[in-house]
Amino acid sequence: MIIFRYLTREILLTMAAVAGVLLLVIMGSRFIRYFTDAAEGDIPATILGNLMLFHLPGFLELILPLAFFLGILLAYGQLYLNSEITVLVACGISPARLFQVSLVPATLVALLVGLCSLWLTPAGALHNAVMLEDQRSRLDFTALAPGRFQDFGGGRTAYTESFSDDGSRMQEVFISERQRRRDGSPETAVTRAGSGYQTVDPDTGSRFLVLADGERYSVDPGRFEAERLEFDTYAVRLSLGGERRELESTEYATTAELLRDDSDRARAQLQWRVSLPLMVFILTLMAMPLSRVNPRQGRFAKLLPAIFLHICYLSLLLAALDAIGRGTLPAAIGMWPIHLVFLALGLGLLMHHQRRGMR
Repeated sequence: MIIFRYLTREILLTMAAVAGVLLLVIMGSRFIRYFTDAAEGDIPATILGNLMLFHLPGFLELILPLAFFLGILLAYGQLYLNSEITVLVACGISPARLFQVSLVPATLVALLVGLCSLWLTPAGALHNAVMLEDQRSRLDFTALAPGRFQDFGGGRTAYTESFSDDGSRMQEVFISERQRRRDGSPETAVTRAGSGYQTVDPDTGSRFLVLADGERYSVDPGRFEAERLEFDTYAVRLSLGGERRELESTEYATTAELLRDDSDRARAQLQWRVSLPLMVFILTLMAMPLSRVNPRQGRFAKLLPAIFLHICYLSLLLAALDAIGRGTLPAAIGMWPIHLVFLALGLGLLMHHQRRGMR
């Protein structure tokens, strides 16, 4: 038990350090992308925290297998350098026994990866897709940064000088819209108002921007004429009620729904979700012989080949996911040959390692 606790602690601590670094890099990259969208007014800054939180399971399901793989390599590599493996061999601990010890933390990591891939990741992806779709359909003008011209898509650019204290009303509003007349000729409509607020029609569900005390100008490019309209109240429809894209991708489907679906895309997605926890055990099998290093080589000698093996493994699974979804690879064959190839590779490396011994 002392040896088991010691080896498990070394593996999990190294895995945690590697996972922390990888998670920081990936989440930082995604946060910068979302922050840029928020700065441009595409999404409000208030939902950034929720978006990152619900992306976390999707990051973990990919990071944890790699982090655990590297954790075994680095932890056992350090044991080789310190000649601790030599002491364990002298005490009668064989490579097979070390592999059995490594399977316990591997099972814990596989359960966590399975929890993410089978449940948390699709739920988080659906939540983020719904949230972003909500923002797209609303064209929420509360995402405006006061004092800046911001593009809202559809040829619409907006500006507001400031917001009221409760954030519900805009002061000194400017909106430029590119549109076409009934005869198809292009037209630019410029609207200026003293104030404005958003509202939803309870009957139709359509969203409107209601402007007060302003003027609206319609200008045709190339013409020296313009139309001017003064108004006390003017409503601009932002979106139609029920205007929303259906989120029917298998990426957002629950595992139970995938089990009931016989389509190629559903089977591909289901096999992908099952493959991630299965990958943890196969990577553990390959990591044991790859961790053996010569003290003169250093603990990082096998790191590059190991990362290359992981990239090949993951890339083949992603290629199979796409091929099954398009119907070019039968779902009955699916991703299982890829797992069998790497399982055979791991067994071959382990048997070769066992024959050489752990001297």
